[in-house]
Amino acid sequence: MTTTEGFELKKHLLFVTCQNESGDDGLAYAVDLAKTLQEGLTILVVKAKKLGQRFEDLMSAAAFAEANEHATAMELAGSSGGLEVHPGMVEQCRSMGIEAGMTTTHGDLVPAISSALRNSRAVDMVILSPSITRDGNVSARELQRLVRTASRPVVTIARNQLQIA
Repeated sequence: MTTTEGFELKKHLLFVTCQNESGDDGLAYAVDLAKTLQEGLTILVVKAKKLGQRFEDLMSAAAFAEANEHATAMELAGSSGGLEVHPGMVEQCRSMGIEAGMTTTHGDLVPAISSALRNSRAVDMVILSPSITRDGNVSARELQRLVRTASRPVVTIARNQLQIA
């Protein structure tokens, strides 16, 4: 813990995830790490979907609507809209004894993380969920830029995938 002018500022980890990810993808690892380090956890939900992907989702929704697949069309049309917040993530952390909070943001990944780091000196480490590093959500160049510009360690979580031969 860091002492700042008479009060203690608890260190915490910054867990970064995409808005469309299922709530627990990588969260269990971040919670375990926070427990081990006896730190809090801040969840940063980034909506980094590009305009082209949004257009493709809307066109797919139109095609499903024409084929009388209205439930699928509504899901595709609504899933890319605003930020979907996963309130269960914070409760899951708190139930495991971890102090947790959540922040949401629009925009590109690297500036969003840089902004979060500038706004909080208590962040000890940045943890990127599997949804950040898979499916082209972040390029190798952006990841290198983040590692160079972030003044904290950056940890990426990869999901093991079984390959059937």
